[in-house]
Amino acid sequence: MNRILIVGTGLIGASVGLALRAAGYEGEIFGTGPREETLKIAQEMKAIDSWAIGTDADELAKKSDVILLAGPVLTIQDWMQRLAPILGEHQLVTDVGSTKLLIAEQAKQLFNQPGRARFLPGHPMAGKESGGAAQAEATLFNNAMWLFCPITQEGSLEQDFRNWVSKLGTRTMDLDPAHHDELVAWLSHLPQMLATALSASLEERFGKDEKTRAELNAIGGRALREMTRLGASPYSMWRDIAITNAEPIADTLHALEQRIAHLRENLKTPILREEFEQANELRKPRP
Repeated sequence: MNRILIVGTGLIGASVGLALRAAGYEGEIFGTGPREETLKIAQEMKAIDSWAIGTDADELAKKSDVILLAGPVLTIQDWMQRLAPILGEHQLVTDVGSTKLLIAEQAKQLFNQPGRARFLPGHPMAGKESGGAAQAEATLFNNAMWLFCPITQEGSLEQDFRNWVSKLGTRTMDLDPAHHDELVAWLSHLPQMLATALSASLEERFGKDEKTRAELNAIGGRALREMTRLGASPYSMWRDIAITNAEPIADTLHALEQRIAHLRENLKTPILREEFEQANELRKPRP
């Protein structure tokens, strides 16, 4: 892996570039994306060495060993369509998309065929409430889980990329794409929707009056801050996730709605204690 093109130099993409350099990567790191401003910031931070946009980005892709698609999921799918006809068997395409089933299905159609580049779906479980290249950090992936959803027998390019991912300080795990989307719906997407609903409810109830907003800010402690932290995430970061993982997310929301209704109906019964005891089990160490 002597040349890598990072498509999308926001928080994740720029952090990958910084982390690669910190891990000792000496190859060339190219960048591309929709905004020159973001690419210039990434270059000034030394997350990328050079960049191009438009058709010039296609030329960077053609001479790269690995192309990392680091934009939103629907943008990743657009780039898959764009790159498939111009890349060759000696190249690897991978991604950092938050949902994997649709990407894996599209990859089976476009890649991993004679004369076509290889594709390895991936998803680093790392990030912040706000995005952008200016927020990028070389340490973003330290001790984070980088998930892979392999769809074909892997070769040396995949192994080389996996080795570099490990050098970034990550742990790795392989998952079936559909199982990945079900798991992240529960572990990542549901917490975001819960925080969004709570934050929006608090804003509606207390945010319109200066006095009550001041009371909320004064009284709310660590629990409130932790519960509403994800509520600061912008819609632009979550639109594609909601669209491409709608059914699993809807299933988790329905299950939580039923659980909340169960709690509401048993606030004065011993069943509430049972719910707390069952919840307490989640964080206990297992053999």
